[in-house]
Amino acid sequence: MIKTVIFDIGNVLLGFCWKEYFDTFPYSEEVKERIANATVKSEVWAEYDKGNMSDEEIIEAFVKNDPGIEKEIRESLEDISEMLVRYDYAIPWIQALKENGYQVLVLSNFSHKSVVDCAHALDFLPYTDGGILSYKDHVIKPQPEIYALLIERYHLVPDECVFMDDMEANIEGAKNAGIHTILFKNEMQAKKELREMGVKF
Repeated sequence: MIKTVIFDIGNVLLGFCWKEYFDTFPYSEEVKERIANATVKSEVWAEYDKGNMSDEEIIEAFVKNDPGIEKEIRESLEDISEMLVRYDYAIPWIQALKENGYQVLVLSNFSHKSVVDCAHALDFLPYTDGGILSYKDHVIKPQPEIYALLIERYHLVPDECVFMDDMEANIEGAKNAGIHTILFKNEMQAKKELREMGVKF
């Protein structure tokens, strides 16, 4: 019987829609790809996500990656938090699970700083029972240690938990720890699979 529902934050409760976001700007496909390569696809982004760089520092680092499109980089990333959009279903879904007696946790590779700085994320975090912000704990998905740490910290029985993530590697890590999993594709599919597991909400 499932007693704990564990959500990924990134693309399950938040949409990290960098491609769609860049599509809102009147740039050519070539320029949009260059922006992506210089920013969210670059190694520098990981340092920002860990909370090691401010918005100003990260933008300067992105510009150094491709000085030829400095204007476009600065214009498109004037407000980095705009790339994160909280899905409207997040809070009602979590509330419904809580009302039916389930423990709700989050397991995410977002750093503490990234989450705290994102007002959208703060909308639903207070409704949960906690979870690991991976970089803060010096471990990230899909490292097996993160699932062991989650189980230990919250005194979980793996067979009584279900974990939702949109990345196959992260799902495999949870499976190997004995946790039930759902590979998240969309809200309807995930809710259907939860109900098939006997979860009520």
